[in-house]
Amino acid sequence: MTYKKLLASWAESGSRAKTAETYEVRLPLDDAARIHALAEMYPGRTREEIITDLLSVALQELQAAMPYVRGDRVISTDEQGDPVYEDAGQTPRFIELSRRHRKQLSG
Repeated sequence: MTYKKLLASWAESGSRAKTAETYEVRLPLDDAARIHALAEMYPGRTREEIITDLLSVALQELQAAMPYVRGDRVISTDEQGDPVYEDAGQTPRFIELSRRHRKQLSG
């Protein structure tokens, strides 16, 4: 999801499944002021929902920004028949760890 899509979703209703675990954070003053401003602009969303949604988009963008590092193993071929190499960077590990923790958190 992009930030543009996030803003559009805030104009609508709906919410995703949440963990039973909570996370307490202390925000820098300027960030807290921005969260309050967004809550005022989108009165259908709580500050907690806004923080959750922003964190979700930021994590998606962070994962997308992780650089591809060409590995040694060929995992497929592209349309031209050229080899496609495994990603030996941080992305596969991040995805695997995320899946493992999601399974643990969902019970």
